[in-house]
This record gives sequence, structure tokens and C-alpha cells, in this order.
Amino acid sequence: MYGLEAALDEARAMVEALEARPAAARVAICPPATLIHRLTQLVGGTLLEIGGQDCRPEPQGAFTGDIAAEMLADAGASLVILGHSERRAGYGETDALVAAKAEAALRAGLEPIVCVGETLAEREAEQTLAVVTGQVRGSLPEALAGKPFAVAYEPVWAIGTGLTPTVEQIAEVHAAIRAALVEGFGEQGRAIPILYGGSVKPGNAAEILRTAEVGGALVGGASLKAADFIAIFEAL
Repeated sequence: MYGLEAALDEARAMVEALEARPAAARVAICPPATLIHRLTQLVGGTLLEIGGQDCRPEPQGAFTGDIAAEMLADAGASLVILGHSERRAGYGETDALVAAKAEAALRAGLEPIVCVGETLAEREAEQTLAVVTGQVRGSLPEALAGKPFAVAYEPVWAIGTGLTPTVEQIAEVHAAIRAALVEGFGEQGRAIPILYGGSVKPGNAAEILRTAEVGGALVGGASLKAADFIAIFEAL
């Protein structure tokens, strides 16, 4: 819940950086819903993609304050983040609900980015791999087969805390996610991008992005300022 009209200037700077030096990966920002339409008008046709932060499973209805996947697409979004740890923890979102949202995203023509990750208590109890692979299996519906989507691993204890897992810990979890994706989606599972999210910043981005099975980054606070975000996607 960050970003007013002044944030459009940050987006302009990101576009200028991408035009001057195209990144070696896709680059997207997922702003508050209030900025999606204005951003797509600003950056449409450039290398910067726009996504939403969440959606509801239903295409419409009496759900005051919620937003449908179709509404995001209508505003110009092409992607949507689903199952973020803040949604799971703060709003009680289950794997089944996240899977229903993923199906809604597909229905609206959006590419889902489905988040998974363990809490500090689960890591300390050595349940990380069981928790994360269970979320992968439960949050990714069969309807995703043959469709573009990504999985984002975000250890809950590393979000906004400044704490970051070691590259060995990241590699271990990403390898387990890859195995679960292959189990669920066969050969497609070998190519699905697995993003890492959790206190990614300019100082650690290059090392994280070089880690085995890390196919990109889900950036939080560092994406609010163009200078920091540009430094991250230039680290590729």
C-alpha cells in the first residue's frame, strides 16, 4: 500500500533506464490498483510490464472493496501477484483460495505469480521444505498446465526485516520447488521461473540471482525507488 501520483516519476525513470540498457530479464512493477491504468498509459509499449497485487476469484459480485482479475486486465495489467505472505497471514488465505485466484487470473488473461514461503517458526522447526512444497502443490491448479506463470519463494521471516537466507538455503528451497513443479507439470515444470523474494536489494541482488534455480526476483521495498530497482535489474 505504497504509491501516489508522484510515484509515476519513479516509473518514468525505470523506463528510461530500460530503454538505455535493456535488462537481461522481464521487468515488471505491481503498483496499487489506483495507479495501474495511469501507469499503463505512461509505460505502454515499453519494456516495463504492469501487474496487480491481488485479485478475487469471482469475475464480479457484491464484494465491496475487492478487485476482480477482469478489472485488473481492463485497467491494463498483464500479471498479478497471488498468495503473498501478507495476504496469507493477514487475511487467512489458504492454498485452495490462492489456487482459485490463479484460475481467475487465467480466465482474465493475466499471468499469475504465485507466492510460497515459510514462517520463522516453521524454519526453526525444520519444516521449511514440507511447508513450501505443500504450498506449491496446493496453490497451483491443474489449469496452469501449458500456461505461463511463475512461482515466488518468499521466506516470511525475511520480508521487510533486512534478514536474508544464505544462498545455500535459497538454493535448497528452490531445488525443492523445482522438483515439486516437475512432479506436477512434467517437462513444463523444468522451465517455470522460480523467483526469490525477501529483502532483495542492490547490495545482494547479484549474488542471489546467480544462485542455482533462482530465475528472478520479487522485489518489495527496493522497488519503490527507481535508483534501487534499476540497480537490481542491472545486476542481471
